[in-house]
Amino acid sequence: MLHPNSFLASLVISLFSISVLIAQTGSIKGTVKDSKTNEPLIGAAVAIQGTTNGSITDSEGNFLISKAPVGKQVLTITYISYLTKKIEISVEAGKQIILNTALDEDAGQTLQEVVVTASKATNTEVAVISEIKSIQQVAVGVSAQQITKSQDRDAAQVARRIPGVSIVDNRFILIRGLSQRYNTVMINDIIAPSTEIDSRAFSFDMIPSNIIDRILIYKSGAAELPGEFAGGIIKIYTKRAPEENFTNVGLSLGYRANTTFQQVQRTNYGKWDFLGFEGKDRQVPSSIPSNPTLFNSLSPEARALYANKLPNTWDVQSKNVPLDIRGSLNFGRRFDAGSVQIGNLTSINYTSTNQYSENQFGIYRNGTTAGSRSVNYTDDQFVYNSRLGLLHNWSFRFNPKFTLEFKNLFNQLGFSETVVRNGQDVDDNREIKSYSERFESRSIYSGQLIGKHNFTPRWMLNWQLGYSYTRRTEPDWRRLKYTRNIPEPGETPQEFSAQTDGLLVNSARFNSKLTESVYSININNEYTLGSKVEEGSDSPKLRFGLYAEKKMRDFSSRWFGYTGGDQAVRKQDIGTIFNPANVTGASNAYFTIVEGTQPNDKYTASNDLVAGYVGTTLPVTTKFNLTAGVRVEANNQYMKSKPSPTTGSTTDLKVDKNVVVALPSLNLTYDLNDKQLVRLAYFSSINRPELRELAPFQYYDFNNNANVQGNESLKTVRIQNVDARWEYYPTPSELVSFGAFYKHFKNPIETFLPEPNTPLILDYTFINAKSAYSYGLEAEVRKSFSELSSNSFLQKLTVVANASYIISRIDLGDYVQLPSAITTEPYDVRGITDTKRPMMNQSPYLINAGLYYNNEATGIQANILYNVYGPRIYAVGSSLTRTIYEMPRNVIDLTFIKTFAQKWEIKAGIQDILNQKFRLEQDYNRDAKITAADKQPVRTFRRGSYLTLGVTYNF
Repeated sequence: MLHPNSFLASLVISLFSISVLIAQTGSIKGTVKDSKTNEPLIGAAVAIQGTTNGSITDSEGNFLISKAPVGKQVLTITYISYLTKKIEISVEAGKQIILNTALDEDAGQTLQEVVVTASKATNTEVAVISEIKSIQQVAVGVSAQQITKSQDRDAAQVARRIPGVSIVDNRFILIRGLSQRYNTVMINDIIAPSTEIDSRAFSFDMIPSNIIDRILIYKSGAAELPGEFAGGIIKIYTKRAPEENFTNVGLSLGYRANTTFQQVQRTNYGKWDFLGFEGKDRQVPSSIPSNPTLFNSLSPEARALYANKLPNTWDVQSKNVPLDIRGSLNFGRRFDAGSVQIGNLTSINYTSTNQYSENQFGIYRNGTTAGSRSVNYTDDQFVYNSRLGLLHNWSFRFNPKFTLEFKNLFNQLGFSETVVRNGQDVDDNREIKSYSERFESRSIYSGQLIGKHNFTPRWMLNWQLGYSYTRRTEPDWRRLKYTRNIPEPGETPQEFSAQTDGLLVNSARFNSKLTESVYSININNEYTLGSKVEEGSDSPKLRFGLYAEKKMRDFSSRWFGYTGGDQAVRKQDIGTIFNPANVTGASNAYFTIVEGTQPNDKYTASNDLVAGYVGTTLPVTTKFNLTAGVRVEANNQYMKSKPSPTTGSTTDLKVDKNVVVALPSLNLTYDLNDKQLVRLAYFSSINRPELRELAPFQYYDFNNNANVQGNESLKTVRIQNVDARWEYYPTPSELVSFGAFYKHFKNPIETFLPEPNTPLILDYTFINAKSAYSYGLEAEVRKSFSELSSNSFLQKLTVVANASYIISRIDLGDYVQLPSAITTEPYDVRGITDTKRPMMNQSPYLINAGLYYNNEATGIQANILYNVYGPRIYAVGSSLTRTIYEMPRNVIDLTFIKTFAQKWEIKAGIQDILNQKFRLEQDYNRDAKITAADKQPVRTFRRGSYLTLGVTYNF
């Protein structure tokens, strides 16, 4: 077998050799500016004399000429009303010339009206910093240019570099430590659909990083922004149609320590797993009766016949893990159709990755001695992920006053997981061996039709029509558990015996399906008052608009459990135990199935939102701006399901909740000088209960083995927010900021575990706590070393760092209101759980840092990135089950990029160099911190350092 390090070294040498052979040309890159004002010149023509090779400067004055002939050349630069400039240069094979120059005005030339059209760049670091500076709210962001310098492969990994952001489960974003329920996610200014079954959350791993133009996070509110947030509004903008034609293709390989080229145990893949789709081979056959009562009334033999129609895919095999593969094809076209300028950008990407980990898992008695285990497991977990993505965007510029964009994003993700668990249930004196074989398919489509109108110099209007669709299925999730008595010392162990008792946790097949469609419209008007109407003027502005959205959701689940079987068949291994010969239903010696699906295991729901706003920006003085407004939101939540058979009711259960709120906001900005400003912001916001949280019935959460009871008495959370920030912009590409914030929550919604609960299945519900608060400090710096040192190496360095320090506290009060299905009286929580504690998922500190090296002359870039978050509550405990904390992990990533002749780019890197343990620790002594005295690790594992090597070719 080829050693992985030898393989990577061989690939690097091969790619380098190829690039040297083809490097017969060079390239020229630079900027053109006005010699007096130092402003960039848009649309200047830059050409190599005597050839047709040239370029046009963009909105920032940048140009790039690839395929420049080797040798001495003359570069000609022309621009209307400016003197032509000629510069002698010497082009070397495979190297890039950096040329920054300026033109002088031609004082003797008289101009007629000249219109230069160019799209404003939005995806560069300079553009994002400029946008953050110009908007009236407190905001942070990251550009596509900065993303390309890292190994971040999806929006979740990108977002963790942004100040105040942390990640949970590698896909959910927390802002300022607040749960994802306090975020609103927008894709191209349209609210994104939820990707989760029972919560308001968006899975950011569904958005590949190479299609992102920029990500902006608004931390303070405004009338034109959605009112349901406290952490932040996350705006993801996908890339736009390009200014010039291009095509590139990329391929990268990944090697993960402890996974790649190792033998792992995994289930058989379905036919379409590699594309993320579930095939018919995973679905419940349509011939099986859909009515559970009718199905269970059939004879055991008849049910066994149906059981054998389900695929017998239980076997777990030992397989060798290949390298991870990622590929992409990107192309853009710009052309004219009459007077209409048309652009298209298409990006296709594919990912296939693998991850093995050995998980140590423990459950504790929480008695008089710390570390006393009642359960001790080792999980061998193997996960295969695939992702197929398509971005297809169009732009139409009809004239300088009207542009139209049509943006489309589709992603298909597949997740295949095999868990083989070995361990002991000490209290039951049982040794266990169990299997979980799971496949999850997720689809998301997001489309927007976007119009921008400049009707008059005073009146601008933009609008978006949006449609989003998500689909999530878990077809045929299989679980099987074997047990035997723990052998005494010197005793021969018994054979394992399958627990075919029909329970979900022991011997079952589970299926679920969620679909959600969202239709939306967004209209925004801006009208300039006063005498000055040009863009960027300090004239008063009036803003008003409308947002409307209709969301429709359907969820259903279905499951079957195996029962029966004598010891002879129950002792067979997982590959043969459910062979047709053993599933006959003949007497109790052989297996059959029963359906455990309940009427309330499915529901339909909708959410209708209509919002209107009016706001204004007033320049009180030349330095002081005031932006104020109010937003009114009317929302209706509707949900319908069937009652549980245990209630004896036949009446449909419904939720029909209307809430109308008015949300004021105020943003103040004071310019200390042209490089420094101070912001102060106040806004009122809300957080609505989710539909499943309100549902007046109990449903089963298969993922967490828990019964969840909705609470129809939940109230809407009201939040008061204050932000203050000082910002300093030394240059257009640099930023230093320091800020503080405070938030007060009335009736915050929390997950709650009443007592007593059974040891096998937990019973959760949702409550309104009395109040909560969160406050903290944030700092950010983006600074180049170019003006700090005369050393040529140091001048090419840039540091990007940010840090947050946050304190939060939630007060449950002495009593909470539980659902009527549990109790009709206020429930006394004193002594049952900590009534005052930090908010769940709240880290006391977050630190991100990066050191970037960029040598444009040699085409070499390198960077080292660091990330850490403080300990945070992973699961809220009680007097019987202590609170669990997720412990800090120091993560360091290293990336190296080399460009050859503007055609080839090689990117290599190592992620998570330290490979520290992921740790969940239980707070045994309930002192709200984890020390050596606790000694109760709940789950520990290492992901493994990750090496990547990729190549991109530009045609």
